[in-house]
Amino acid sequence: MTGKSGGERRTGLLNGFAAYGMWGLVPLFWPLLKPAGAGEILAHRMAWSLVFVAVALLVTRRWAWAGALLRQPRRLALVAVAAAFITINWGVYIWAVNSGHVVEASLGYFINPLVTIAMGVLLLKERLRPVQWVAVGTGLAAVVVLAVGYGQLPWISLTLAFSFATYGLVKKKVDLGGVESLAAETAIQFVPAVGYLMWLSSQGESTFATHGPGHAALLAAAGVVTALPLVCFGAAAIRVPLSTLGLLQYLTPVFQFLLGILYFHEEMPPERWAGFGLVWVALALLTWDAWRAARRVARDRRVARVDVPASAI
Repeated sequence: MTGKSGGERRTGLLNGFAAYGMWGLVPLFWPLLKPAGAGEILAHRMAWSLVFVAVALLVTRRWAWAGALLRQPRRLALVAVAAAFITINWGVYIWAVNSGHVVEASLGYFINPLVTIAMGVLLLKERLRPVQWVAVGTGLAAVVVLAVGYGQLPWISLTLAFSFATYGLVKKKVDLGGVESLAAETAIQFVPAVGYLMWLSSQGESTFATHGPGHAALLAAAGVVTALPLVCFGAAAIRVPLSTLGLLQYLTPVFQFLLGILYFHEEMPPERWAGFGLVWVALALLTWDAWRAARRVARDRRVARVDVPASAI
């Protein structure tokens, strides 16, 4: 039993590394789709994602959830809201990468946990521990430092962080599996996406059929690039603890940050290093606090088991 558990855990970790690794390396993919603009790439990403996910669901015969979802208008409306926010997130991210803002995009995913915590306080009335308050305050200080460094608010980072945090909040309320959720969201995105692509074609601005089969295949592959990491993430989520996934998630912005500096050769003046440094301090505080809280819970459970009277067993 232990061996099987260890094997499951290893499988989960491998899938987790694969998911966050692919998300971290995806900035290498979007430039390959030029000369297509961000809008065209986004539309192809939405349309082909549905095709890829639909095939996966057909193979696994996982369709029961769709009928139930269609009979729940409120839940369906939440899926539409989630689709809107992930569309914003995808569009800004693609534009940022292809416009030379990979480092600023990575910052969005570094500060996303801080934004999620802030939204929990403001919208869900959650109470924070002291260390969490310090982390959020440090994150706000980082935004101020970066705003001074950029000469304006880091709007790309903030848009990515807030859109993804809101998307995550809505998805919690929808409560669908990863692949099922992507299928529902891209089904809502599909008609607008195809409509936009048809309009581009009518204007003579579509690159899908005018730049060779290789370019068309790459645009279609945007669906695989979107769905495959999510499938790996789903496989990891059921096999490894949430705390482990929470640590693995930092692989994505770390890879993006390193690509921005080492591969795309984006500038990092001192004030930008200072802002990123403050963000990393905030994340270190959050990680330490979460680890300490998890240890306390585990210790309390052990004590509770020891304290159970023998007659009650």
